[in-house]
Amino acid sequence: MASSLITPSRAKRDKPTIGFVNLGCSKNQVDSEVMLGTLVAGGFQLTGDARAAEVVIINTCGFIEEAKQESINSIIEHGRLKKSGSCRVLIAAGCLAQRYQGELLKELPELDGVVGTGEFGRIAEICRSLLAPKARQQRLWIGQPPYLYDAETPRIRLGTPHSAYLKIAEGCNRNCAFCAIPIMRGKQRSRPIESIVAEAGRLVQEGVKELNLISQDTINYGVDLGLKQGLTALLRELVTVKDVRWIRPFYLYPQQVTDELLDLYAGEARITKYLDMPLQHISDGMLKRMHRLGDRKHVTQLVERIRAKIPGVFFRTAFIVGFPGETDAMFEELKQFILDMEFDRVAVFLYSDEEGTSAVDLDRKVDLAVMEERRNELLALQESISEAKNRAYLGRTMEVLVDGISEESDRLLECRHEGLAPEIDGVVFCDRNAAKPGEFVSVTITDVAGYDLIAQPVSRADAPTAAPAVPTLLMPKKSGAGYR
Repeated sequence: MASSLITPSRAKRDKPTIGFVNLGCSKNQVDSEVMLGTLVAGGFQLTGDARAAEVVIINTCGFIEEAKQESINSIIEHGRLKKSGSCRVLIAAGCLAQRYQGELLKELPELDGVVGTGEFGRIAEICRSLLAPKARQQRLWIGQPPYLYDAETPRIRLGTPHSAYLKIAEGCNRNCAFCAIPIMRGKQRSRPIESIVAEAGRLVQEGVKELNLISQDTINYGVDLGLKQGLTALLRELVTVKDVRWIRPFYLYPQQVTDELLDLYAGEARITKYLDMPLQHISDGMLKRMHRLGDRKHVTQLVERIRAKIPGVFFRTAFIVGFPGETDAMFEELKQFILDMEFDRVAVFLYSDEEGTSAVDLDRKVDLAVMEERRNELLALQESISEAKNRAYLGRTMEVLVDGISEESDRLLECRHEGLAPEIDGVVFCDRNAAKPGEFVSVTITDVAGYDLIAQPVSRADAPTAAPAVPTLLMPKKSGAGYR
């Protein structure tokens, strides 16, 4: 996901202008929001016109090959502004910067600075130093990543005003063979419960209705603080925050899922009946080579237990195809598992060799063409499953949160029920006069369009008018999110 600051403003002459590009996941987005807030507090002026910016910052993603290439392309593209725009300083920040450091400076001479994941709090100081007269010298700001923002850290949020990501921890202690996150983000560091609750309260005061809890390993929240069942303890405090409507934890690892946590999900209306749990594979042989805890029996029993504890839960997961050693038989096992489990949404990713991970040295690599064929087969399978599950909503009345006017047609609103996370799960289309962005409204589902739903406001459900026509250009929304 790429986003840029889109609020143009007239820069005061005494305030250097900053242009900002955010790439990657929701965790990167929070980092970008923190840097933007720190820059404004440090006396910089933000601009949505990159050509007018004296400093351009690219918050990069270095997770998988496609993301790395997108980051590099963005650096090259914005580097041209040194000739065609006002750019004096170009900075690469974030995961790719932390991971490749001096290599970026060497290969991309247009860069002036590389800022790692542990230096976000110094971003205003770094920009000032690079803007200083006669300061043209490529520099690195890379240390171990201990940085963890708190409730008092300034943030300028991107995206809709009524929905916010709330980062509860940073880093990861696990050792998945395919994953470079510990290299880029370090060991797990959890924020104290009181800090998270304080920030949640401030966000709600700003108009946020939906809190999306994110980290690299959410189920493991608080272990480094000595907490037992830390996520359960955190959620019990967050549901007391006045006026929050939806709390949605992301990235639950399929271990340490207690009955207490599931009972809280089932019994607390403010916690969405939504489970985001990347399983990665189901073959015991694959799970072992991936260094994933548990086996097929454990995973299957866990899914069944979750569904028994939380009736009607919306279950999202993700799998990797083409991990070294994945045979046709293992793939068929995964395919059958998806058929049997009928998940609501499934993301499918191609394995890629990532420097520094143990999987790089594994034998029996899978050809790219085979990986792509397997991914396409699973996505086609899941599309049929998701559409069938969507059809079960026909005629049902439910509450949805209005996000805003659809990018597909200005005659429609894009809304979401509690089983649809922002940006990745699809939307509910409704007549644009039904409500305003940030409002909750009751609708009746009248039709299905792939991963999306079509609805009418309840107040008009008995009227003879037809459901709003869906433009033919609407395509099913593909699954996003990363391996985690």
